[in-house]
Amino acid sequence: MAHGRVMLEAWWADPADYNWLARALDSHAAVRWSKVVVGAGGLVLAGIAMLASSADTGPPGRPGQALDWIITAFALFWAVRWWLFPWPSRTESVALFAAADLSITVACLQESNRVYGALGLVLLVITGGYLAVMHNAKVLALHAGWTMFSVIALTSRIVAVGGDPMVALAIVLISVAAGVVLLPSMQFCYWVLRLDAVTDPLTGLLNRRGLELHLSKLVASGRQSPACAIALDLDRFKDINDRFGHGAGDEVLVRTAKRLRRAVGSELVVARTGGEEFVIFGHLAAQQARTAAELVRLTIAEPAEPVAVTGSIGVAVFDGVCDAPSPAYLLERADDAMYRAKQLGGNLVVVDELVESNAT
Repeated sequence: MAHGRVMLEAWWADPADYNWLARALDSHAAVRWSKVVVGAGGLVLAGIAMLASSADTGPPGRPGQALDWIITAFALFWAVRWWLFPWPSRTESVALFAAADLSITVACLQESNRVYGALGLVLLVITGGYLAVMHNAKVLALHAGWTMFSVIALTSRIVAVGGDPMVALAIVLISVAAGVVLLPSMQFCYWVLRLDAVTDPLTGLLNRRGLELHLSKLVASGRQSPACAIALDLDRFKDINDRFGHGAGDEVLVRTAKRLRRAVGSELVVARTGGEEFVIFGHLAAQQARTAAELVRLTIAEPAEPVAVTGSIGVAVFDGVCDAPSPAYLLERADDAMYRAKQLGGNLVVVDELVESNAT
């Protein structure tokens, strides 16, 4: 029970990897059509608004018709925006879908046949599906709240004019099941699976894929900030496995992961990228990076029973003067420095401050 609560709290606090996912969808030809599909939703909404405006059961009077034309204009703008321009930023994406939710509700309220209007709220399930995949739990919760407000408002209109309350109740239950229960549950399951895909099962640190995901976010958020990569390789780890067994080796890896978290805190990204290889990445200037690496070395070498271990550490530092080098370049330089530390006997920190600012 406690573990489940911790997972739910972590899911709620997770900011979601919108930028990474948007870039992934935009870069893979197999799923690039997703942007076209999202844009096509605007044509669907425009068609519904125009049909409602021209039908006998359409909006009463000129104010209602004006609202339908505003919704139609927004829907056409939506299609053009998604088809002809780059994938929106996180903030713009939330704003676009907030406007879409509002437009759907207003369009449904415009429908003089109140049952048809309430049924039109199924479109909110479609917008919710996008939010469940692309955004975090807090955004989806706001959407679920709007869905509940909209469905209660529209079904109340049915009952107010003598409509069948059981029909209204059925629409409410369907909307709750789809928009308030199903979509958050699907998002949580997706989040758990994604977490497993980017996490090393033994140590709980990020794996190589998780590191790549977080590095792209860190570099994008601080292109003019100092950055460092710290590569760590445990010294003579094969001897530990040969002498004490792989179980003892696993214990050393788990213990090392805990010590790394304790040494660097939550501001730096820590990953296990190979058997006994670890990487630390973050926005640290040269002296801070050197201090952090030395703290890591001392923490790793703390007395431990039954197996003591040391580490060879390489540090690559970018000064933040010009555009940041690629994460791969920084990691390559940190690896080179780590191998020099290993050649010098291990249990040593080697710092490379010669990272060219214009490296790519």
